[in-house]
Amino acid sequence: MGVGGVTLAARGRGKLHAACARGAVVAGAGAVALLAVAITFSGSPLPAVLQRTFSLYETHSLKDMEHYVNLVRNIVPAPSAKKHKGQDGRIGVVGGCQEYTGAPYFAAISALKVGADLVHVFCAREAAPVIKSYSPELIVHPILDSRDAAQEVEKWLPRLHSLVVGPGLGRDDLLLNSVGGILEVSKARGLPVVIDADGLWLVAQQPTLIQGYQKAVLTPNHIEFSRLWEAVIKGPMDTKDDSGCVLRLSQALGNVTVVRKGEQDLMSDGQQVLVCNQKGSSRRCGGQGDLLSGSLGVMAHWALLAGPERTDSISPLLVAAWGACTLTRECNQQAFQKHGRSTTTSDMITEVGAAFSKLFET
Repeated sequence: MGVGGVTLAARGRGKLHAACARGAVVAGAGAVALLAVAITFSGSPLPAVLQRTFSLYETHSLKDMEHYVNLVRNIVPAPSAKKHKGQDGRIGVVGGCQEYTGAPYFAAISALKVGADLVHVFCAREAAPVIKSYSPELIVHPILDSRDAAQEVEKWLPRLHSLVVGPGLGRDDLLLNSVGGILEVSKARGLPVVIDADGLWLVAQQPTLIQGYQKAVLTPNHIEFSRLWEAVIKGPMDTKDDSGCVLRLSQALGNVTVVRKGEQDLMSDGQQVLVCNQKGSSRRCGGQGDLLSGSLGVMAHWALLAGPERTDSISPLLVAAWGACTLTRECNQQAFQKHGRSTTTSDMITEVGAAFSKLFET
């Protein structure tokens, strides 16, 4: 199946259970613990004990993997000739300035490749012709640097199912102020919002923008997570308890879903933690986070539409996040197998169709 390990940790079970939500650490610690017990009580030769120990862990991991893959499959809408254009997702991407035009394109085209029907890009005027030149598939609005940008974007919100905020945004004060207003009107409409890149910079400056808004998903990398921690927690971070830190930050934000990207992707809604260990590659070129955020924008809409009854009472946004992380890693792996160190995000996006089919349609 090619899907990496996943673990679920419930709130209120203490540090030990929170720590058990770490994929690679869990694998090592669990194997060692089981090995010690087996050696003590069975007296079996070491190779036999090792074999049984790792077989137990692999069986457990496989069950978890199958479970979460099936939950993602549950939220994916089935193709149908009876559907109309836009029914499977109309997504908005907010970002794109003079310096950064690739990021909003990567997020937007990824959303289309995953299965959205229409994608709008709301960008600065100078970025619009460039983004349009990348693809005729995207609907591009050069309004983000206008004085009434929030009002202009608000006109389109009734037509959209979710927003991806931040790819290629930059840190110009005018653009950041516009995005702050866009977040406010999006919350008023109850629109799911995925926030990445410089959108996270804005949230770190003004955490109240998303405080308690449980239809928001933040997707920080290591540095962005540290910045958010300092802004919200205002205290030292336990570097030995990564999953516990993700859980705590989510809780401090009012149970906003947080996806911490890294060697393992850790995600929490303040109630539980999921871990994505899907195999990727050692290639870390820029743009992979945009693929993730665009994919998540679509899956967030699908998951909320399906509801918790289709996600085994687990937060639909957590299931969407796990699905998007797993897909991004699979795209990375497949592209790397073909291109090696020359792999770029464009190569990964080319793999979206095959990766999605392998993971969630077979």
